[in-house]
Amino acid sequence: MLIGIVGKPSCGKSTFFKAVTLADVAIASYPFTTIKPNRGVGYVRVQCVDIEFGKQCNPRFGYCRNGTRYVPVELLDVAGLVPGAHEGRGLGNQFLNDLNQADVLVHIVDASGTTNERGETATGYDPVQDVRFLEEEIDLWYLGILKKGWEKLSRTAVQTKEKVEKTMTKQMGAFRVTEEMVKDVLQGLGLHEKPIDKWTGEELRAVATELRKRTKPILIAANKMDMPDSERNFERMKKEFPGYTIIACAADLELALREAAKHGLIEYSPGDPDFVVKGNINDKQKMALEKIRTLLKRFGSTGVQNVMDKAVFEFLQYIAIFPGGMGKLEDSEGRVLPDCFLMPGGSTALDFAYKLHSDFGKNFLYAHDVRTRQRIGRDHVLKHRDVIEIVSAAK
Repeated sequence: MLIGIVGKPSCGKSTFFKAVTLADVAIASYPFTTIKPNRGVGYVRVQCVDIEFGKQCNPRFGYCRNGTRYVPVELLDVAGLVPGAHEGRGLGNQFLNDLNQADVLVHIVDASGTTNERGETATGYDPVQDVRFLEEEIDLWYLGILKKGWEKLSRTAVQTKEKVEKTMTKQMGAFRVTEEMVKDVLQGLGLHEKPIDKWTGEELRAVATELRKRTKPILIAANKMDMPDSERNFERMKKEFPGYTIIACAADLELALREAAKHGLIEYSPGDPDFVVKGNINDKQKMALEKIRTLLKRFGSTGVQNVMDKAVFEFLQYIAIFPGGMGKLEDSEGRVLPDCFLMPGGSTALDFAYKLHSDFGKNFLYAHDVRTRQRIGRDHVLKHRDVIEIVSAAK
């Protein structure tokens, strides 16, 4: 699973990425600060199961704080996108190639309206335009791939009587498009009975857009909510795009909180609605922290952690599964519930066995739901926060 951080230049992408990962990345108020994509590790929140068992967990990866498990996920921060990127403008070609690795996209939008579509300083710019142009660029990128050699491709498919979904899957395979996905899209658009060589340009565009939505879903992070015009623009975006998930966000404030916590000045867990000052701070630091607290009271959090959680658990519909034993929850080194794995929704006990080790999958016998102490079979569908023991013949 890979979360792609996207947006126009100077919208706050790299600040968001650094706030989530605390990685050392270039941040500046000019276009194309990011040239090569930045990769890093962030975290999503899962209610830990250790309390239910009267234990304190010891994570091997990530960490657990006050009953909340922070599970690692990978992020990719790519170069800024400008209008015309699908035609190679700006760093368009590089951006789109990098973007293809991602499973879900977090679109960072400058809600303050202080940067134009090219990432240059402006006043009164309408961020609604950013939402429209970025989706259009990505949809046109998909359409460009779909239309490559389309006339010959569609004619051959009709002559050979090849299934449309098979033809489309071969054409769009780079985007991890499946035959089932294509079939579903064509049914929804009413194209399942229309010959592929008779599709219009508008119909091709509609197919490309629907395939993009399924393979690159987009969540909107309305960034810079600490700026004067941001709240008004945020409300406009919600009104303009009622079916979208748009989260109020202040990446620079989240970064400030995480850096302050890192240096022992405050006690703060990502996603919390408040923080506690515990170090010696000067008047300037105190004033800055109070400004952040005001925003936290208004929105409930900086929004950054909320964006991460929604991307993984709502958009990608992943679930968290804890390996455990019926007899004990410790591993060979005495760590309690050391692991928490993120799995696609609908994963079975057998899928989880393979996730742990290929030998466990190949030699699977059965599994146990540690909570209920019930024996479950290979096709048993797992639920979020299940604690599962795999029993296999593997040595």
